This record gives sequence, structure tokens and C-alpha cells, in this order.
Amino acid sequence: MKSVAKSRPGIAGVVLLVVIIATMAVTGGSASAQIDPACGGGKVKFYRNPMGAPDTSPVPKKDAMNMAYIPVCEDETGDAAGTVKISLDKVQRLGVRSEEVRERPLARTVRAFATVQFDERRQSVVAPKFGGWIEKLLVNATGDTVTRGQPLFEVYSPELNVLQQEFMLSRGTQSGAEGRLRNLDYPESDLEKLRRGERPPRTIAVPAPTAGTVIEKTAVAGMRYQPGETLFRIVDTSVMWVLAEVYEQDLAFVKAGDMAKVTVNAWPDRPFPGRVTFIYPSVDKESRTARLRIEVANPDGLLRADMAATVEIEAPIPGQWVAVPDSAVIDNGKRQIVLVERSEGRFEPRPVRLGVRVPGYVQVLEGLKPGERVVTSATFLIDAESNLRAALAAFTQGQPGGDGK
Repeated sequence: MKSVAKSRPGIAGVVLLVVIIATMAVTGGSASAQIDPACGGGKVKFYRNPMGAPDTSPVPKKDAMNMAYIPVCEDETGDAAGTVKISLDKVQRLGVRSEEVRERPLARTVRAFATVQFDERRQSVVAPKFGGWIEKLLVNATGDTVTRGQPLFEVYSPELNVLQQEFMLSRGTQSGAEGRLRNLDYPESDLEKLRRGERPPRTIAVPAPTAGTVIEKTAVAGMRYQPGETLFRIVDTSVMWVLAEVYEQDLAFVKAGDMAKVTVNAWPDRPFPGRVTFIYPSVDKESRTARLRIEVANPDGLLRADMAATVEIEAPIPGQWVAVPDSAVIDNGKRQIVLVERSEGRFEPRPVRLGVRVPGYVQVLEGLKPGERVVTSATFLIDAESNLRAALAAFTQGQPGGDGK
């Protein structure tokens, strides 16, 4: 009987200890007040599940996946919820890096699909003001290049022959023949020969009005044409237009004068620099895109009309803006968070509101101020013992917009 009586206090003590531990685990208290290097020599308040589950432990343990629970230090009570502390030794071993938040100029890159077209202002047609027969074709192929004043074809025109004879008969007297010849674009060189009394030519040569490439030719040797009929179309390809389709939401970031980089499939490794010269005044109601005109120098003729192109426009955002490296942002689809370095080894998950994304950086509209430091290295996020992704999951538990229900 004595031995049984003596054993009862021991059983009661064990039961009481189990109740205390269970109570501490539920309430988050520290029954053990253990010392842990992760707390810089301080005491551990409790250990948190590494995968963000709500259960805690007063003593070190591992979950079913053999991942160690994360210590929460007693001196963290003054920190923001979810603040994580890692020993300085572990910070160095994990290669954690941070960067100071500061204001900087930002430029957004607007990308769009485009097509290459001829410059409308560099096109001309050959449509003589007099009719006749083409007796000799001097430029006889589409794609030929011509210079300004180069003869395109020789024509016999009864109308011009009559005016030439009238001019010769009226030399030295007032006559309207010279004025009518000028109105018909009669060559000045031939008119000078008539003034000198030379015999009028039977045919005259029609010159190219501008230098460029023949992109259309209907003239055929021996054919008769009517006044005003288009026989040649010539375009100067030294400058080409690139017409880009920019989405409506990107219009605010683009303006005339912005520099652009044009790439075509034929030469993907050779960008062509250009400049935005005009934004068309309408938006396509189906595609919700606006058309931009970009002028691109084409001295070697590599750009050809109707080529498909891709355009990148560097659009500076006026002013100075708070920005962080894009590697500093953790995005779970619903919330965006950065890790703010509160002190050595202490990191606070901070919700932020982001703006535009530019190469390498993200604009921060709310949540950070210049001078704070944010973590830019993400190597520590996959570390089993200091899994800050799990800490962030716990941080969002039960908060609106978080992962918790």
C-alpha cells in the first residue's frame, strides 16, 4: 500500500506537466525558456511550424517532413508580426544580401508588334500631263533604283510637237506656246534648244522627279497612255516608317520624341534605332490598341515594306520614385511583400503596393521609405531551418488577402 501511495504524486506531477506543456503550446507561452543561437543567446518563446501551420511547440522538434520548427525569440515581442530572426553566422552562410531603398529615375519599356512601311512623304508618281506613245523604255523593271532627273522613257506626243512648231514659228514675238509647254512640264533643257533655234526633237525624255526605288511600273514600250495616267511609282527608302500597335494602357507612358529599338525577323541580332514621331488620334475598338509612327534610318536598304517587327520604347517616368530590385519582392498572387532588415539578423515581412515594373526594379507606391534596407538575395528562402517562406505564410494566416481562410 505504501508503494502505491508514494507513486500517486509522481503520476499527478507528470499529468500536471503534460497539461502545462499543452497549455503553453496552445497559448504560445514559453514553458522551457530555452537558449537558442538563433536568438543571439536569448531565450526562445516557442517554436513555430516551418510550413505555416498554426501548431507550435515549446521545445525544438521536426514535422512529418523532417523540417525543423522555427524559433520565435522572447525579445521579438516589440517587432511587427511575423518578424523572423536568424543568427548572424547563418546569415553569412546563406549569403543573405540587402540593399538600401532610395529614390531613383525610372523608365518603363513598352513593347509592341509592328510592321515596316514606306515613308508616305517620300513617295512620288510619274503621271505626265500630256498623252503620247512610249517609244523607248529606259527603266524597265520594278526594283530598279533611279536618281533625280534620270530619264525613265522617251515619248512621242503629237500635242507637244504642235506646241514646239508653234514656238519655233513665233520666235521673237509674244506667244503663248512657251507658257503652255511649261505647264505641261516640258523639259527646260529642250526649251533652251528651241530658243537657240535648234530643230525640235521628235521625242522627249521623261525624267524621274526624285531619287529612289521603283516600286510600281505600268509603262511598257510601245504603249499609248492618257494624260495623268500613272506610269511609275518611286519611293525613297533611306527612311522607313515602323507602325507599332501599342495597348491602350501603355499610352500614358509613350510620347512623341521617345527613342525606340526596332527588331525584324530577318536580322534578329541587329536592332535598328528609331524615334517616335507621331501618335495617331484613334484607338482600334476591337484590339484596343493605338498606332504609333516610328521613323527609322535605312541607309543600306535592309528594311523592306511589310516586314514584321518588334518595337521596344524606353518611356521615362517623370520624377524620382522609391524603387526596389525586382528580386526583393515576394508575390503570392494576392499580396506583395518585401523583407525589411530591421537590424542584423532580424527581418520584417512588409506588405507593399507596387507600381510599374522596369528592367531590374519595381516602383513602390506604399509601404517603404528611403533609407530602409530590403533583402535582395532569395537563397535563404529554401533553407529548411530558416524557411522564411513558411514564416511569411504564417504571417498571412488569418489576414484579409492572405492565404489563410
